[in-house]
Amino acid sequence: MVDSLGDSLDRALEGAFTRRIPQSAQAQVKYLVKQLKGNKATAQALGISQRTVERYVSGKLKWPRQDLRGRIEREVKKPWLPQVRAKARKKAASTGGLVVSTRAGFGFTAAPGTTDDARIRDITQALPPEYADQLFTAREQGATEQQLQQIAADGLARMYFRANNTRAHGLGVEFTDIEQIQIEL
Repeated sequence: MVDSLGDSLDRALEGAFTRRIPQSAQAQVKYLVKQLKGNKATAQALGISQRTVERYVSGKLKWPRQDLRGRIEREVKKPWLPQVRAKARKKAASTGGLVVSTRAGFGFTAAPGTTDDARIRDITQALPPEYADQLFTAREQGATEQQLQQIAADGLARMYFRANNTRAHGLGVEFTDIEQIQIEL
């Protein structure tokens, strides 16, 4: 399964964490109960029964099956260290920018007589802060994966293919067939 651009953005912010998330299932579920203000809300977020949440909190259940363990970890990471996450996002969106490493298909629209056939390329490119801000803002506002990809494609088109808009001014870039994508702050 190919990672999505949104998941890669989340992982990039998680890289700024200064403390690890709780490690045991009991500690993770207790944290979620506190954050979500109750067993019922936690049960709904995890897709399990309220009684199962109570069993994890009391320590009667200790080892969740693999799919539930993944859901618990994802739910714990969402509210984990919000100030550290916000600081990393602000730095990327104001001064730092981000680095996109991808293996994907890139197609072009350009002047007549040039090829527009898509081909797979491995690209690692730093994007300026305005693209980091656009990506994080769109992610927070619930943008679709295609919308996030379009923002990334615009950034890669400007910085990689048009050399920060110093050449190939009419070149449009289409970002498709993503095999791998990773974002770093």
